[in-house]
Amino acid sequence: MLEEFKKFALRGNVVDLAVGVVIGAAFGAIVTSLVQDVIMPTVGAITGGLDFSNYYLPLSSKVQSGLAYAEAKKQGAVLGYGQFVTVALNFLIVAFVLFLVIRGMNQLARREEVKKEDPADVKLLTEIRDLLAARR
Repeated sequence: MLEEFKKFALRGNVVDLAVGVVIGAAFGAIVTSLVQDVIMPTVGAITGGLDFSNYYLPLSSKVQSGLAYAEAKKQGAVLGYGQFVTVALNFLIVAFVLFLVIRGMNQLARREEVKKEDPADVKLLTEIRDLLAARR
């Protein structure tokens, strides 16, 4: 059983998946910072200083109005729709960037396929050469 597990764990797909998860986590942290530290403050500046992360609806009478979202959560139940907007924007950016990366990789793969194929005249000349070599 240990040998079988070792064979599974060292298979190329598992290692590739592990690398992908680590890179994905790091990429997620970068995109989260981009959204929270660059995009949302810019959106806030454009919309007159709005901070979406502090938008919420109190669901409990214990929550005082005008508090920051984190403080309001400590006092009682709140519906944090501003935080949801930030996370949804984060997801859209990650999805779009991954789309661009995969699209670029697919274009590179197509270019490589085109480069690997010999033009028709080169194939014909190769066949002629091989026929002449066979006659000798």
